Amino acid sequence: MPSPAPEPRYAALLALLRAADTIWNASHALFARWELSPSQFNVLNLLADRPEGLTQAELGRALIMHRSNVTGLVDRLERRGLLARRDAAGDRRAWRVCLTPAGQRLWREIHPHYLEAARRVWGRLAAGRARDLTRIFETLAVNARALAAQLESPRS
Repeated sequence: MPSPAPEPRYAALLALLRAADTIWNASHALFARWELSPSQFNVLNLLADRPEGLTQAELGRALIMHRSNVTGLVDRLERRGLLARRDAAGDRRAWRVCLTPAGQRLWREIHPHYLEAARRVWGRLAAGRARDLTRIFETLAVNARALAAQLESPRS
């Protein structure tokens, strides 16, 4: 007897996870040409239009990444001369991370390729459908955060 078809929301969640994994793998191939990881490009992309930079905590929130992982990313990009740490005004414990001129040049070189790859991934999907998906994904994220908080809280 064949197994029953998965519940539609479960099937959609699996498809979303498979798509995310496949896109992540494709982005590795895209950024390999510049010897960057997708996460390293994401740092450059976040800093590209912020000459004042971001703190590492702000980068972590934007990247949805733990502070210790952000430190490693920043260290590697700093060693390559693509970004620099600067004192954060008003907080002696924090650094602002900014692109260097070399980082800005590299981002300008990569960005058109990134946009073209994104266009190809979306294919013929209309912009309105992409906006609908964004709202759906944001709802899923809110629900998943609430579930995680519930699962992590001590039982009373």
